[in-house]
Amino acid sequence: MAREPVDLFCSFRSPYCYLSLERIETLEVRFEIDLSIRVVMPLAIRKPDYFEGQPPARFSYNRSDVERVAEFVGMPFQWPEPDPVVFRTDRPRKTADIQPHIGRLSRLGIAAERRGQGLAFVGAVGRLLWAGGDRPWDKGDRLNDALAQADLDLATLEGDVSADPAGHDLQIKMDGERLDSIGHWGVPTLAVRGEPFFGQDRIDVFEWRLGQLGIAGK
Repeated sequence: MAREPVDLFCSFRSPYCYLSLERIETLEVRFEIDLSIRVVMPLAIRKPDYFEGQPPARFSYNRSDVERVAEFVGMPFQWPEPDPVVFRTDRPRKTADIQPHIGRLSRLGIAAERRGQGLAFVGAVGRLLWAGGDRPWDKGDRLNDALAQADLDLATLEGDVSADPAGHDLQIKMDGERLDSIGHWGVPTLAVRGEPFFGQDRIDVFEWRLGQLGIAGK
């Protein structure tokens, strides 16, 4: 019997993607699903002016909410250093032209997914960025070591990206368009049969829908 295809749309700048990790990692164990990782660029990259139009309370609330959710679900949490997305110093809510981190991580995520290791990569990088380990996360062998702990080889993934950079960028673009096509814009979003479930607080509702669709669970 074929497993039900499910998409997980995620980015490496979303703390909520990290905070949903442990629950999402159990989905393929508990349900007869085939989970595909869809890496999208953060909203700050897709719409560079987006955050400049947001009310100040959004940022203070978001920060306190993320820290509260981390405490609630019992996951270690620390804001990443450096931020995976670089913002301008003169306009701190607008993204910089040069982005040394998020493009690299996103392409590597595509490479891992193509090798059937997408969720392992998302888990390894999510914990490296957000779980409060050694800082700065981008120096030395920290990325390599985090991936190795998840049985991923950084050199192999980088070789895949180098061999086809345009193809990896195209896949990121297509994943973003796929998210648009099902009627959402944010991450983490789980989708089954074209129906989106946005946010770490909708995983239970997503599981309920799987049951409604007759997808076997344990």
